[in-house]
This record gives sequence, C-alpha cells and structure tokens, in this order.
Amino acid sequence: MKPVQSELKKWMQKNKNFKENYLRVREEVLNDPEIREFLSLNPQLNQAEVDKSLIKLYEYKTQSKQCDKCESLGQCINMLQGYSPILRADNGEIDIVYEKCHNRKTFEKEKEQQNLIQSLYMPKEILRASIDDIDHDSQRGEGIRQLLLFLDQTNFELPAKGIYFHGPFGVGKTYLIGALANALKDYHKSSMLIYMPEFVREMKSSIKDDSINEKINYFKNTDVLMLDDIGAETQSAWFRDEILGSILQYRMMENLPVFFTSNYSLDQLEEQMAITNRGGSETVKAGRIIERIKQVSSEVELRGKNRRD
Repeated sequence: MKPVQSELKKWMQKNKNFKENYLRVREEVLNDPEIREFLSLNPQLNQAEVDKSLIKLYEYKTQSKQCDKCESLGQCINMLQGYSPILRADNGEIDIVYEKCHNRKTFEKEKEQQNLIQSLYMPKEILRASIDDIDHDSQRGEGIRQLLLFLDQTNFELPAKGIYFHGPFGVGKTYLIGALANALKDYHKSSMLIYMPEFVREMKSSIKDDSINEKINYFKNTDVLMLDDIGAETQSAWFRDEILGSILQYRMMENLPVFFTSNYSLDQLEEQMAITNRGGSETVKAGRIIERIKQVSSEVELRGKNRRD
C-alpha cells in the first residue's frame, strides 16, 4: 500500500500545482489589456467560450504583435515567423489568425525589388549605382536632366522611349543606366542590363541548349531594357538581324523603352553595323536597325572628364 499512497500523494500535489498554475495563467491572460479590450468589444462571447479558448488567448498574449518584440525578421519570436496574430470572434467562438508583420513585408518588398534588376556581365559597382551619387556637371547636364525626366514620367506611366547615351570613354554613361535601374525598383519596374560584347557570345552559346528563344522573349518583355557599349561587339549579320533586330522591333511595337550606351553616335554606329564579318557592307540592314533604335530611344551626347583616371 505504501507505494500506492506515495504515488497518490504525488499526483495530488501535481494536480494542486497544475490548478494553481492554471488559475495564475488565466488571470494573467484575462487581465491583458488587449484581450480585455477584445472581450469588451465582443460581449456575445460567454464565459464558457472564454475558458474553452484560454489556450488561444494565451497564444495571442505571448506572441509579438507587428514586431513590437522583434528587431528583425530573423529574430522573430512568433510561432509563425514573420506573421502577427489577430483575435477574431466568429459565430460566438474565439479564433486566432495570422497576417504578415511589418518586418516580413519589408523583407519581401526588398527581395522583390532586388529581383527587378537582372543583368548579364555587368560590374557589381554599376549594379550598386545610385541617382543620389551622380555628379551633376554642366557637360553632362542634359543627359542627367533627360534621365531624371524619364524617372519623373515613370511615376505616371512608363515612357515609350529611353535614351541613347554616346560619348568618349569614362564619362559615366554606364553608371547612369545602372543608377536608373536601381531607381526604377522604387516604381516596381523591372530592368535588364546587358553588356553587348558578352551578349553576342551568350546568344551564340544559347543555340546549343535551345534556350535562345526563351532569352529573347525575356529581353523583349522586360519593362526597361539597357544595352551597354553597343557597337563594341564583334559584328555579326546574324546577331544584328535575327537577335537585335527582333528585340528592337518587338519593343518598338509595344512602346517599351530601351537605353543604350556607346562610344559611337548613331551615324557612326550605322557605319559600324553595316560592316559584315566577310568584309562587305550592308547599309540597308544597318539603317533598319538604326531606325528602330531611334524609335525606342532619344540620342543624347555625354561629354566630360574621364572618371576612370
């Protein structure tokens, strides 16, 4: 009998502690200011329902509400990380649901914005370029003004024309389009920056794995396409007519802007594009590309000191 009595005594002691703990937790939960307000706003909830839902109310009490106990998403203390609890009363029953918290919304927005910028073979410093860091000088004033005007118009509707920046080495042409790409994130506009010499190689290699059409369609449809250093690529009639021509034709018809940087003016680029890899000249086909460039961009010359020195 002694072991039985001992176990019974232990059970009674535990049961007593459980009851004491239950009453203490119940009092803490029901005295919580937010829970008291919730119950006062829902007088249809009877005491039996409140007692039945004590676990839900305790869960609500211990969770962080809209990040009031969390410094960041990674430090979220909630059962569902990045979600904040809400108490609801439906059909005389208490329920708890979760919605995205401020930290999760901020995290997802930043991630979404990062995904808005895509690039092919562009330097990291260009992808970090900022409008605020652009050096405003008189020799580049018109180009910067046109860039800011494009952004201002984007606030209402994406303009149909980009800018064809041309000028000598090191005046900041590529930096300007990188800064624009970052600024466009705030308008939820996607952009694609492409370094032209590598773009040609990329498209040629895509023939082997049958991904060329998929890539062309992406370049056709991104909100703002940016082609860096056009004219520096190895001239190829196939690339000029089948790839570049196809992309520009589509964007021209869909009123989608394209930005370019080049060391050549449009007249000089036309001469460059007319040269074939066999040493011949195809002025008509080159002229067709230039006309499409004029339809999707406005020519702006940039001058100034070489900022690479």
